[in-house]
Amino acid sequence: MKVLLTQDVKGKGKAGDIINANDGYARNFLIPRGLAVAADANNMHAASIKKQADEHRREVARQNARALADEMKGLTVKVYAKAGSGKLFGSIGAAEIAEALREQYGIEVDKKRIKLEEPIKSLGITDITAHLYEQTDTKFKVEVLPLETGKN
Repeated sequence: MKVLLTQDVKGKGKAGDIINANDGYARNFLIPRGLAVAADANNMHAASIKKQADEHRREVARQNARALADEMKGLTVKVYAKAGSGKLFGSIGAAEIAEALREQYGIEVDKKRIKLEEPIKSLGITDITAHLYEQTDTKFKVEVLPLETGKN
């Protein structure tokens, strides 16, 4: 019996694949659990439309990521932190860098996309990589400056 998988099934295939399954396996296991539907014309057409829509969504996301990478390339983001004698009190992580990008340039980047080997713990300029999408990375600089505090 030919069935169209609606979810990934270990050892059988991925969602959207058409497989030949034993009649009993398909009727008693795959279909009742919602893992597959019968491979008739309507289901095949619906799966085709869904696959095209998913591909279109991925392509739009890829193009947006490339545009964002081009926009971010070569930027220098300034982050202010309390410091003493060249060392920071604490550290600068991906969340602070993402916040500074949003405040200074209006660029929204998820903190999980910013790749740091380890948190920044000293003043100065550091090269950072942001992984925006599959095979779309961009490099920019983060300049850590001391926070000027008013003395009484």
